Amino acid sequence: MNLKNKSDEIRIKTLEIHKRAKETRVASSLSPIEIFVSLFYGNIIKFNPKDPQDKNRDRLIISKGHGSICMYPILADLGYFDEKELLNVGKEGSFLGSIPDPLIPGYETINGSLGHGIGVGVGMAYSLKISNLNQKVFIVVGNGELQEGSNWEAIMFAKQYNLSNLIVIIDSNKKQMLDFSKNILDMEPLSDKFIAFGWECLEIDNGHNPYDLLDGLNKILTNTKNTPKVIIANTIKGKGVDKLEKSPLAHILSLSDDEIEFAIKKIKDKKD
Repeated sequence: MNLKNKSDEIRIKTLEIHKRAKETRVASSLSPIEIFVSLFYGNIIKFNPKDPQDKNRDRLIISKGHGSICMYPILADLGYFDEKELLNVGKEGSFLGSIPDPLIPGYETINGSLGHGIGVGVGMAYSLKISNLNQKVFIVVGNGELQEGSNWEAIMFAKQYNLSNLIVIIDSNKKQMLDFSKNILDMEPLSDKFIAFGWECLEIDNGHNPYDLLDGLNKILTNTKNTPKVIIANTIKGKGVDKLEKSPLAHILSLSDDEIEFAIKKIKDKKD
């Protein structure tokens, strides 16, 4: 499978969802697309669409839940639910809300309140470890939520108990709700912080190259050190839409129908 073409396909479908459901956080959902594509189409994560609660599955905690509308077309494509349901996002009676929750097959946790994903994932990883089970826990987080102290308590706990079955992936798009993160509370360099807490750290310069991400994920997974691991994927908030890429307020912006169609055309023209 061509992972770049799959990423373009998912980006187009994410924009189409936003066209039908303008309340969705489109900028936040455009930056982690290649992360999810690499996980699901790169044979990284163990999953079972026929039984989303399969005891042998790896766990995926999407801490930045509002920024994962791009997961909807991925889950539909993989057979978790009928692709026709993508037409109903945000509508009354649909389980596909503007913020995902565990009603959606493939989601593990409630994702409305940011900053809890690492803590929840660490608990899962600890439970799996003491139960002598081999499943891994992947956690996808954003920049802004890492400013919350509870994350760092969980990060310390993960090292204390050497949770080598834990992989955090940071969708590092350098923005949060109302500005660039550096202007609100600068957390850089993130890599130094995780290393200081005893984690194995790998930084991906271009988080929109799924093959670079895939290489990084494979390196992390074959790392035998008995310690938790983190991948920092440098991404662009609103990737593929010039207006969103440039704006410090991309998080809260919606796109007009014309802007969406222009962005889709640009993606299709690039592929041709």
